[in-house]
Amino acid sequence: MKKDGYYASGKFAEMAHVTKKTLRYYDAQNILKPSHVAENGTRYYTDNDFAKLQQILFLKYLSFPLSDIKELTVRGTDQGFWLESLQMQTSLLDEHIEQMILMKKSIQEAREAILESREVNWSEMLRLSNANELEQKLKTQYVNSSNISARIHLHSAYSENKEGWFPWLYRMADIKSGERVLELGCGDGSLWTQNVNLIPDNASIILTDISDGIVRETGKKLAELNHDIQCQVMDAHHIYAEDGSFDVVIANHMLFYCEDLEKVFSEIRRVLKPGGRMICSTYSSRHMQEVSKLVREFDDRIILSADVLFDKFGKDNGGAQLSQYFSEVSWQQFEDRLTVTKPEPLIAYILSCHGNQNRYIVDKYHDFYNFVKKKTDRGFAITKDAGAFIATVK
Repeated sequence: MKKDGYYASGKFAEMAHVTKKTLRYYDAQNILKPSHVAENGTRYYTDNDFAKLQQILFLKYLSFPLSDIKELTVRGTDQGFWLESLQMQTSLLDEHIEQMILMKKSIQEAREAILESREVNWSEMLRLSNANELEQKLKTQYVNSSNISARIHLHSAYSENKEGWFPWLYRMADIKSGERVLELGCGDGSLWTQNVNLIPDNASIILTDISDGIVRETGKKLAELNHDIQCQVMDAHHIYAEDGSFDVVIANHMLFYCEDLEKVFSEIRRVLKPGGRMICSTYSSRHMQEVSKLVREFDDRIILSADVLFDKFGKDNGGAQLSQYFSEVSWQQFEDRLTVTKPEPLIAYILSCHGNQNRYIVDKYHDFYNFVKKKTDRGFAITKDAGAFIATVK
């Protein structure tokens, strides 16, 4: 018997403009399972399945292999994730359209050059028409944006500290009227979008990230804020700025990714004015420790991070490192903990980590989902031990 709100596979395939054979294949590959299978074997799908199929088809459009699609589409099914996914897809399509417009313009210019017996810039045409390069940029941008969203979503949804991380971090930065501010590793710009009403009108802010895609996406978002905010692609090892040109440098949870911290600290100190300050956040080995224990309980081969980031620059050792370059260093603790009551955001967070978890979870997703659901049904408590160092230049 057909359940309310469910579509038989034939009707669902017709609605989605795919074949029933495609649905059966996605089912067999654990990419898109039907929400209900009747006793007679009839598969039924829901509107939520339709949203997930839309995401799958978009990733296929970007030429993701099915193995990657499987990982990216098991991250969550709550409304917040679908909204974030659709926003990411919209941004990527906008970028693709911009690239096509540039390509069309280049072709028109080449045609005019030939008609007028002028030299054609073939190398530029080749660069613009390199579809493989464009696809790789779009893939990288989608994965990076998806990972950032998954991490932010878990904390924003379940943190007990109602101030929130980004408002707290902005308060620690204490940006004053007329100051010049540099952020390294700006991500999606949440520090600024969540504090837009607090930004002084005459503050000058430069946001940087090593990812061209993230800078482009964040720049579009922040262009609407009506503040002097610029976005640039930049590596923290080589800051393109004159000596003593900034009052504040912010590095939010990014220093432990840097290959040469001594070089980065030297660069930050170089570009800070006398009396300038750096605000850099990090965490300790106790931060989110219950999540690591959770996945190891499911499969003891899982390691959520190939690198122990807090060993490189963490709460317990960061002060000593900074003291070699800055005159005053203090630690500010962000008092918080999580109590997670739904499995999807926690699973999305886990799958976004830089470890080997996808190898052991994706093919056993339903088992893992049920395992996490039992934990979160009772409220899953997670320790947070994070904060920020504030370092000052003499």
